[in-house]
Parts: sequence; C-alpha cells; structure tokens
Amino acid sequence: MKKIILALAVAAVATGARAEVPLVLPMAASPEEVGLSSAQLKKLEAVTRQHIDDGLVPGAVMLVARRGKVAWLSVQGKRDPAGGDAMKTDSIFRIYSMTKPIVSIAVMQMVEEGRLQVSDPVAKYLPEIGKMKVGSEVTGPDGRPVLHFADPERPMTVQDLLRHTSGLTYGGRGTSLVNQSYVAAKIGDRSMSNEEFVAKLSTLALKFSPGTRWEYGVSTDVLGRLVEVVDGKKLGDALAARVFQPLGMVDSGFQVPVAKVMRAAQPGLRPGGLPMTPRFKVDDGAKYESGGGGLTSTMDDYLRFTAALANGGALQGKRIIGKKTLEFMTADHTLTRPGRPPGLGFGLGFEVRTRTGDSALPGTVGEYGWAGNAGTLFWIDPKEQLIALYMVQVSDPDRIALRNRFRSMVQAAIID
Repeated sequence: MKKIILALAVAAVATGARAEVPLVLPMAASPEEVGLSSAQLKKLEAVTRQHIDDGLVPGAVMLVARRGKVAWLSVQGKRDPAGGDAMKTDSIFRIYSMTKPIVSIAVMQMVEEGRLQVSDPVAKYLPEIGKMKVGSEVTGPDGRPVLHFADPERPMTVQDLLRHTSGLTYGGRGTSLVNQSYVAAKIGDRSMSNEEFVAKLSTLALKFSPGTRWEYGVSTDVLGRLVEVVDGKKLGDALAARVFQPLGMVDSGFQVPVAKVMRAAQPGLRPGGLPMTPRFKVDDGAKYESGGGGLTSTMDDYLRFTAALANGGALQGKRIIGKKTLEFMTADHTLTRPGRPPGLGFGLGFEVRTRTGDSALPGTVGEYGWAGNAGTLFWIDPKEQLIALYMVQVSDPDRIALRNRFRSMVQAAIID
C-alpha cells in the first residue's frame, strides 16, 4: 500500500494533482507508457485552467486511464469558490444522471438472479404505471390545445425504462401539455418518497406509446422504485449492498454525511456574476432517492465503478454484473426509434456509439457512457481500453460545451 501511495504522489506532482487517497488502479510511469500523449494532456490542463480563470468552472478533477493504469490525473481550481477551498481528488460531486448506469446495473443484477425480465411489463411490479394513458394534443372547442387520452399501443416494459422508450419525459425538456403537467405536478420534488413519486407520476399522461420513440426522462427514477419493490429495501440501501460495498465505493450515496460535507464540490458564479444553475443540497435529508439523478460520488468511487465495467463486470475479485449481461446492456437498443442524434444509440442505462462519422464528436464504435446535469462525464472505450472521467459542478449553459471539449481533447491524446 505504501508503494502505491508513493507512486500516486510522484505522478500527482507531474500533473499538478494532489492525491489525497490512493486510486484503485495503478499509475502509469507516464501517459506514453499506455499510448497517450503528455503534450496533448498538458494542452487539456491549460484549457481547463483558462476555463477556471474565465469563470466557466470553479474547479475540476479529471482522469484518463488506459490499459488498466491511470495515465493522467489533474486537479485544478476550487472545491468551494465561496470559501476558497482548493479542489481535491476526494472532493464529492453531485453526479446527477451518472446515477442512471448504477441503477441500471442493479436492475440487470435482478435479471441475472431470475427475479425479473427486461420484457416484463412495468405494471407487474408497479400496477399504477399500467393505468397511464397516452396524451395527444388536439384542438379544443375554444381553439386551444387540450389532451386527448388513449390506451398505449402496448404496455410499458422494463426494457423501455432502461433505454428511455417508455413514453415518460422530463417536464423541463419541452413545452407540450404533457411536459407542462409534469412541471405543475412537481414531479421529482425531493420532498417525495420514491413510492410517492411513482404514485403521482401515474396520474399523468404518457407523452407517446411505449417503444415508439426515444425520449430522455424520468424512466430511471421509476426503475429506482422498481428496485425497491423487488428488493424490499430503500434504493440507497439496495445500491450500497449491490454496487457500493462490493466495489469499495465508500463516498457514494444519496446524502453526504455530516463528517464529509466539507468535501462537497460547490458551484460558483458564472462570468459577469450570474449565478450558476441551482444544485440540490447534498445534506438536506430529502426523502427522494432519485434513481435518475440523485447520487453524489467522488473520482475514485466512480473510477471503481467504471473500472469494473471496463474489466467485464468485476473488480478485485468482486463481480457486479456478468460479461454477457454487460455486452447486452452496452448494445444499441434504439435501432429504429427516432429521438437519438446521428451516430449515437442508447443501451440499457448507457449511451453507445454506433457510427464514427455521424456524430459531431470523435470516438470509437462501441464506446459507452453518460453525463450528469452538473457537467460530470464518463465514457468507457473497450477497443481502446480507455476510461475517461470529468468531474465538475457547473451551470447548464456551459456544461455541454465544457465536456465536449474535454472529450475531443482526450480523444486527440490517443497516439498508439
């Protein structure tokens, strides 16, 4: 253990990072040892420093691993701009939708246990979901649009929830009457329990018939409640037993304990003094354990999760998912369904790359990953044996451009 910590400290000095805790993967002697360019990664560091100076991001923890080793680790900026605390490798981030792959793994563990099938109707476990109608906008007597309700063409399945073809949406991602009804009902309010969330959601309309298209929404939040029903415990307890404890993810959960709150990364102000997008409080005691976006985690914890996936489902002798199950999850399950951008499909909990040239971002066919609303990002490239992690807490207008730049610059670092 002392040798590992020493190696981390030496590598940290080389990259400007401070390694407060040993990472789960060994450090490469240099990026070149695993076929990456030090010069290109230094450019990425310089660009990130400029983003910090420009006020686009308070601080960042960035990591690239390849061929089973951490090739590059960079820690920059402030953990808490208000207090001036420096960012550290053990800072705790709101990972938002990077929660989804973890919950999806838990669901597929249950498939492996024979407790459910992806083809099962969701109503088998959550009967109220089976009562939902499809809401289509028609012109009312007064000339204004109203919702017409009809039975879906087929029942919503567990697979629909996993791949976002359920007919569910996010209220804020559109202006349709169905979207407006989500906003009015305060779907996802943190004062609700997961059970109360599903009960309220089931009184609303589906945006389309399950299986007919792809639309990002609260599908994985419903999966979170499904996990609770099948496993007989709260979602956080189920994830702890199924994923966090086996992998040694000691800093991941839906609430940050009092003793760790001072490690939580916080958003700051955007250029011009404008406030960043409000972020949920990490220690508010909320009942809602959002399967779609409620977890907090650290660089090392999420590295443990992604390293297990990159290794075929196991890490340090602890298997969280079978190899063939993982292959099934990271295949494209949206082949003929509109809604996905060109070159990018969606599997069971992950975005997957289907073609290289159609997307505006470089990458490899077969890579998979996802991102979070506060700017966090990860992807795994099986062909290149690469894991990339970008941990920040930034604003909605800036997050996509920041992580796209990170993705493009990391891809440019691959030289062998």
